[in-house]
Amino acid sequence: MMGATDGVNVALGAKMLVYEGRNLGAIGGGPLEEAVAEFGRRAIPKHLVQTCAFTPDGQLVEGRRAIESADAIVEILVEVVEPASTLLVVGGGHVGLAVGQLGAMLGMEVAIIDDREDYANEERFPYEANVICGDFGEELEQFPITANTYIVLVSRGHKVDELALRTVAERGAGYVGMIGSKRRTRTVLQHLAEEGVDSKALDRVFTPIGLDIGAETPEEIAVSVLGEIILVRRGGGAQPMSEHGRLLAAKQR
Repeated sequence: MMGATDGVNVALGAKMLVYEGRNLGAIGGGPLEEAVAEFGRRAIPKHLVQTCAFTPDGQLVEGRRAIESADAIVEILVEVVEPASTLLVVGGGHVGLAVGQLGAMLGMEVAIIDDREDYANEERFPYEANVICGDFGEELEQFPITANTYIVLVSRGHKVDELALRTVAERGAGYVGMIGSKRRTRTVLQHLAEEGVDSKALDRVFTPIGLDIGAETPEEIAVSVLGEIILVRRGGGAQPMSEHGRLLAAKQR
């Protein structure tokens, strides 16, 4: 609880933890606390830190003008606390190396899998990563995958990517992306569909991988891929921020 208008009796600095349908702590009880708890539950999938405003009786107030004109406002900070996301990179080549490095810079726990010792050794990766050398299928079957796991398939060829995608597609990862041309990736998806892999799971695969920023080098491809992962996690329009200003100016004309 960050602040309130004059005359509103609240415990500034009070905190409440909302998790698994339960609340720990309190911010004053009553309808305000119930409304804030529900707002917090809905914020969890968005992975966002945000401020919001409520009336003392628990009504959400949105928009600067509405907030400024309200008689009484309580300001709340909502922060999603979660473990570090896991970035699972299948393929330790030049692109995998760059993707893992950028993921580590973003605070993700990075794991790299490759079946070639020259491409899966700690000396190759100048950042903290769980480097796994072994059979792709076996290692992926054993790897713990959750909704907080983001999988990037950038191996040396479509056969390995197809094997990897077959292994992870239906396991509920937060993101699965596969590199390759539209023709190649379409062929992979068609093969897996014919094998009976769940169509909804295949529809959730981001392929060709990444945002369209004209990337060419491994490092640029990494920016494209991690940009897409951030987009999936945080939401947004993937447009230049300057465009928002132009659109707003156009609406005000």
